[in-house]
Amino acid sequence: MDSPPVAAVSLVLLASFLLFFSFAQSSTIGVGYISKILEIQDRERALPSVQVAAARGVLQRLLPSHSSSFEFRIVSKEQCGGESCFIIKNHPSFTRRGAPQILISGVTGVEVLAGLHWYLKYWCGSHISWDKTGGVQLNSIPKLGSLPRLQDDSILVQRPVPWNYYQNAVTSSYSFAWWDWKRWEKEIDWMALQGINLPLAFTGQEAIWQKVFQQKFNISKEDLDDFFGGPAFLAWSRMANLHRWGGPLPQSWFDQQLVLQKKILARMYELGMTPVLPAFSGNVPAALRNIFPSAKITRLGNWFSVRSDVRWCCTYLLDATDPLFIEIGRAFIEQQLTEYGSTSHIYNCDTFDENTPPVDDPEYISSLGGSIFEGMQSGDSNAVWLMQGWLFSYDPFWRPPQTKALLHSVPIGRLVVLDLFAEVKPIWNTSEQFYGVPYIWCMLHNFAGNLEMYGYLDSVASGPVEARTSENSTMVGVGMSMEGIEQNPVVYDLMSEMAFQKNKVDVKEWIDLYSARRYG
Repeated sequence: MDSPPVAAVSLVLLASFLLFFSFAQSSTIGVGYISKILEIQDRERALPSVQVAAARGVLQRLLPSHSSSFEFRIVSKEQCGGESCFIIKNHPSFTRRGAPQILISGVTGVEVLAGLHWYLKYWCGSHISWDKTGGVQLNSIPKLGSLPRLQDDSILVQRPVPWNYYQNAVTSSYSFAWWDWKRWEKEIDWMALQGINLPLAFTGQEAIWQKVFQQKFNISKEDLDDFFGGPAFLAWSRMANLHRWGGPLPQSWFDQQLVLQKKILARMYELGMTPVLPAFSGNVPAALRNIFPSAKITRLGNWFSVRSDVRWCCTYLLDATDPLFIEIGRAFIEQQLTEYGSTSHIYNCDTFDENTPPVDDPEYISSLGGSIFEGMQSGDSNAVWLMQGWLFSYDPFWRPPQTKALLHSVPIGRLVVLDLFAEVKPIWNTSEQFYGVPYIWCMLHNFAGNLEMYGYLDSVASGPVEARTSENSTMVGVGMSMEGIEQNPVVYDLMSEMAFQKNKVDVKEWIDLYSARRYG
């Protein structure tokens, strides 16, 4: 066989180099923009005194008997070596009677409380979990004035990636549907102790939609009653899987949930968290067709659980290429800013989570993604789109051309993808690191809130490290994306710790320590 011409070989090599260079450049750009949004969030964060007060509130609720034993401080990233971290030290007044014994510093209130949890786990042998899975077990903590001293005087633990994500789009219905502020406060305390700094904040969005659709698009209350699902089914109503099922919602529900959301957001901001707000995905009331008859609105097919009954099934989706899409998207973001007064600039939208686009033309898909993002950006110029990557795991529609078209429809760095089921079916290692787009390595673990004893601890202990240290990695966080909480606490204890682990964890050694903390 004749050898290929030198020119042909050169062209192949050049093409390969350009492809590699393009990917490496896009991955650098993506992670680089995340640094910019982090700088913006740092500037807008609550004052250090506010974060310290919020962290002390968590300590008082968790361990009131020892609230005087700890001093908390907020420090800069420069004091942490350029990254977010917590620092645990023996307090200068350690031996003085009645004085604090342990000084914990962190870049935010979340890092401070993660440091507190670390100290309670590894120096006091304590265990902290959800109430339904064992609750807090603090009997191993020595009496007041006798806390264990650090042998090395101090330890510094950095976050290897900036974000620790929490929740799934459906967790609000499987686990949170009936929560009041008391239960939410306990959950936010738990989040902070686990080091979670990027939680979804979906409560009360129906109250925002009610105002947007009624005041700006002339949708009647009766038509909105047909649009919203009942309290336990809001997740699927929001995702356009069904409508009205379990409804209608009384006005008292809208009002109470909006008040609750404002409390949730206030506490998250006080602790230095970055709550993720919802954005417009295209799901619209049926009545919008009559008000805007020329709008490109498609009736979707039947979903799994409503038996094709027209009272509940077959919702309506506004095409993202229609100008009305951007108008509604902007109105929704602006109304949230009006109600809440602030934002962390990160918005979740999952238009295609369980709804496949009508055609697979990459240009069309790119235009859809671009319009979705434009709706966010027109309401918040610093908007970053956070998207669940579940569609890439289960829907064969999303082949490489379609996936690239969607992911590259937004400026690199303005879209972050959740690798939702990474402990079992990671996408990062089969998609050239999501084609240069920043992503978060997530453990899904639980489906539908089912209670079973299982978990992939080996994968959790190694997967995030392998992804982060891989060539041209675009990983910017770890996360827990379970559909239901309050089960299998060992899995979540380990996964939350991976937000602070730079190296793979020895599972057997870790389990031995965990067992001692939990069972004595």
